Amino acid sequence: MTDYRQMWTDLDMDLETHDQLCAVLPAAFGDTYLSQENRPENMAFYDFVVSEIHGVRPAELIELQKEGGKVFGTFCVFVPDEVVVACGGAVTGLCGGSQFWVPEGEKVLPSDMCPLVKASLGAHFGKTCPYFSVADMYVGETTCDGKKKAYEILGADKRTYVMDMPQMKRPKDIEKWTGEIADFAHEVESVTGRALTPEALGAAIRLINDKRRALARVFEARKAEGCIPISGKDALLMMQIAFFDDPARCAEMANKLADELEQRIVDGVSVFPAGTKRILVTGTPLAIPNWKLHHIIETSGAAVVCEEMCTGTRYFENLVDESADTLEGQFQALSERYMKNNCACFTPNPGRIADVVRMAREYHVDGVIDANLKFCTLYDVEKPSLAAALEAEGIPCLALETDYTDNDAEQLRTRVGAFVEMLGE
Repeated sequence: MTDYRQMWTDLDMDLETHDQLCAVLPAAFGDTYLSQENRPENMAFYDFVVSEIHGVRPAELIELQKEGGKVFGTFCVFVPDEVVVACGGAVTGLCGGSQFWVPEGEKVLPSDMCPLVKASLGAHFGKTCPYFSVADMYVGETTCDGKKKAYEILGADKRTYVMDMPQMKRPKDIEKWTGEIADFAHEVESVTGRALTPEALGAAIRLINDKRRALARVFEARKAEGCIPISGKDALLMMQIAFFDDPARCAEMANKLADELEQRIVDGVSVFPAGTKRILVTGTPLAIPNWKLHHIIETSGAAVVCEEMCTGTRYFENLVDESADTLEGQFQALSERYMKNNCACFTPNPGRIADVVRMAREYHVDGVIDANLKFCTLYDVEKPSLAAALEAEGIPCLALETDYTDNDAEQLRTRVGAFVEMLGE
């Protein structure tokens, strides 16, 4: 890894504690990823990004700032990246996916709270993540109670803008979200000092749509029957990195990976033996470096072929209509696209259940694992209705609850192993 210590010092990071994280990440990544056989060659790019995870992209963002650009840190797929990009800014994802950050987060949050929220605040206050340090401001959204209160705490320490997410999907709610996007655009203009134009927003919409199309190609290759050209772990890594990479480069690298996967399908090159059980994982998002569940599944005789979650299909499904040529029309088009995300924050939320059933068919899965981070009430409440819908379709489902620690790893392995064995009966 390149020496980025001066950059981290300039970002006022806690280098001593950060060194502890840097010491354990390579081994964790090696055990989880580099132990795989027959990986696609184009995964080398993503391996490199992880090897320089706290260096190469933050350095790029700092260069953008030197040129007058601004960096916006976001926590959710509902924040429209297009608006920031159109004003010459950059977006970086900020969700924490490691137990490493949780203790620091528990200094300002209750312990019986979602580990993702605790880890995010822990990364900020512990000063051990350069993405939090480099961001000029944070952009939150009211998708859950935990986040809403967390943004109050973050906002007292750093400039934080919160978008008011509608809780339903009626026409007036879509109209409300249109207004929220317009208000956010004014905020972005204020921060960047650049006026938003229809031409710039139109170009940004096309750019982010191209990114979505590229990611979708990789997932389309995962639908292939009789051949699994990429592991679920590798596909998850691609998605996790997409949240903070440059969008044009993200699209380029995802398209290269898709090209290779499509050729693998033609050549019959699979990363799993014939007959391996195919699993769809749904539930709460898996922020980097949360690879625990995928690793357990794929070392228990099964393969993950789809993720119906924010770090999965919700991130790229549905494109923004590119035909509008006024800001008002573009805000409406953005609203309509983003409100198609079937997050558990909505009530009622039949769309997510329909999505899981649809994807179970499209990806030819043998079973579904519904994974919930502890204390995430939204997804926990939806477990029974999802299980009932899958049972009606004859699709086996296993519901799991976990956190970022490894304390339950063996218990999870036992349950996943039994589920996979049952699929073979």
